[in-house]
Amino acid sequence: MFDIKWIRDNAEAFDDGLKRRGLAPQAAAVIALDDKRRATLTTLQDAQSRRNAASKEIGKAKAIKDEATAARLMAEVAELKDVIAKGEDDERRLDADIKSVLEVIPNLPRADVPEGADETGNVEVRKVGTPARFDFAPKQHFEIGEALGLMDFEAAQKISGARFVVLKGALARLERALANFMLDLHTGEFGYTEVNPPILVKDQAAYGTAQLPKFAEDLFKTTNDFWLLPTAEISLTNLVREQIIDEAQLPMRVTAWTPCFRSEAGAAGKDTRGMIRQHQFSKVELVSITTPEESLEEHERMTGCAEEILKRLGLPFRTMLLCTGDMGFASQKTYDIEVWLPGQNTYREISSCSVCGDFQARRMDARYRSKDGGKPIYVHTLNGSGLAVGRTLIAVLENYQQADGSVIIPDVLRPYMGGMTKITAAKSP
Repeated sequence: MFDIKWIRDNAEAFDDGLKRRGLAPQAAAVIALDDKRRATLTTLQDAQSRRNAASKEIGKAKAIKDEATAARLMAEVAELKDVIAKGEDDERRLDADIKSVLEVIPNLPRADVPEGADETGNVEVRKVGTPARFDFAPKQHFEIGEALGLMDFEAAQKISGARFVVLKGALARLERALANFMLDLHTGEFGYTEVNPPILVKDQAAYGTAQLPKFAEDLFKTTNDFWLLPTAEISLTNLVREQIIDEAQLPMRVTAWTPCFRSEAGAAGKDTRGMIRQHQFSKVELVSITTPEESLEEHERMTGCAEEILKRLGLPFRTMLLCTGDMGFASQKTYDIEVWLPGQNTYREISSCSVCGDFQARRMDARYRSKDGGKPIYVHTLNGSGLAVGRTLIAVLENYQQADGSVIIPDVLRPYMGGMTKITAAKSP
């Protein structure tokens, strides 16, 4: 959400930022709406001032028994009452109109974000690890999981429909092991505080992180008006909503492992096989709350924390700087981390780490008080996947698959798997 005063003072920069995102200029339209609101407010204040003055004059007229003047003034006050009521209605309507315009305008990209219309404009920042060579044709994760008898899409279809899966035995444990490994690393080495947040959230929470109103169709809603988390970013970032935090508490770093739910609106025909794009999945989320001066450094740090998970799992990956046409709605700058999937012979996204500036903070009214005192300042917010657990499981299956259909368990996960070193086919009951 943008400050209307900032748009007035930086109209050209505002429109230039939108242009870089491939959007039409909006500064003039927003300012024109604000001009109407200001004019309405001036008229309203003048009417209120005149009503107050006339009310006092009525008292004076009655005191000297000037009934004619009193009657005229009372008629004027009655008319002003209607003017004020209309002015208040107009002010509320224009406030709502401005809000409805501003709340669907995306954040502006930073100057170092490359321009581009879509993912083809993304820029590779680094590549880590070399994809393994197999002496057999590597399979995709769903082929591996189904052959092991531990990944059941048919059962999930009967229970819930498409884009769900049932994991069993060692694969269910592997997913839990991955999440625990991620949480232990983020909390034990990287200084994040683990949180177990609500997974049902109110409108204002989803609005605060900019999932609403623009992306309502991507979310699932309960019959009693809660939204199911599409990402723990919502709950974690809203921990600071409507607060003024002392600067000494920043940066605030929190992490959570939660189920996530997405309708995958617009994903018809994409990744219909397997676990890549599901309605329900689990993710370890990272959120940082910082000062404006620290946010860019924190962005690099957060991305490094997510990358370290893949390094310790021995999974090849590359980190991409997203272009203006591919970055998220609330983001100023985003790194996507893409893991190598030999079954698909390509890199696929496993994490997005974004710095949002004060875009979400303004929607949440989240501020901090500088150690030097003065007026409270909006915090900067950052979020990233550290990592998407299901996609990490996919990457482990595909990168550690063996010719006989078994899967080697990465060394760092073995303590979480009870010492198990290999996943083999489930025994028939």
